[in-house]
Amino acid sequence: MDSSTLLGITTFTYLFSTVLYTIFYIFKMDKLGKVATWFTATALLIQTIAIGLRWWESYEMGIGRAPLTNMYESVVFFAWTIVALYLFIEWKFKLRIIGVFTVPFAFLAMAYASLSTDINKSITPLVPALQSNWLIAHVVTCFIGYAAFTVAAGLGIMYLIKNKNASSTSGLINSLPSLKVIDTITHNVMVFGFIWLTIGIITGAVWANSAWGRYWSWDPKETWSFITWAIYAITLHVRFTRGWQGPRIAWLAILGFISVIFTYYGVNFLLSGLHSYGSS
Repeated sequence: MDSSTLLGITTFTYLFSTVLYTIFYIFKMDKLGKVATWFTATALLIQTIAIGLRWWESYEMGIGRAPLTNMYESVVFFAWTIVALYLFIEWKFKLRIIGVFTVPFAFLAMAYASLSTDINKSITPLVPALQSNWLIAHVVTCFIGYAAFTVAAGLGIMYLIKNKNASSTSGLINSLPSLKVIDTITHNVMVFGFIWLTIGIITGAVWANSAWGRYWSWDPKETWSFITWAIYAITLHVRFTRGWQGPRIAWLAILGFISVIFTYYGVNFLLSGLHSYGSS
């Protein structure tokens, strides 16, 4: 069994988990919620093995590189970080309902990686610019940040649904956490993501200097990374200085996530630059 087969299993398991979380939410079946968490954790384990196996396969081919360097591999790792962070949050806050709004993102990422014809799924040698010890540090730190912002967007959607139906007596609405709890977790997750994205940008700048002789060149990827960073910096700033919370923070979490997606995906396919190799 190769890594591609395991990643295919992962995709369908995340889909199954998404369905289970949805049924758990609609019908308030706590036992089914536990099963959903179990399937999600199992899928994460399978995906972890698949990533490790793909790494080993690259050595078997005489390439020997971390499976993080092209669009396909980065999408797979993106899904992995989303689920790993979600499971930690579920364990810490004991709020399984968050899975309804976050696990689907992981499934969609894996579905795109599996079904898209726009990206190369094969293991290929690194281009010269990627042959650096900074590769793993930069990619891992950025994607931890991206995963946190994805979870924050899911929480933002949850907040807006709860807030819009605050006076509703519907069991579906009442089963969501309180607005204050959602807002607090959203803020904490964004702070966590902001720290990791900042580290990712710094490691990327150091890497750029070693590869191209300059720390910053306003390449489209760098420019949009800065825009994304600025959105979250402003969000955290207005919360600390102006006391912003609630719907405004929820909308900013969603806006930031849109910027993350464009920084990650849109730049690679719509804008040409030093980072365009990410789509290959």
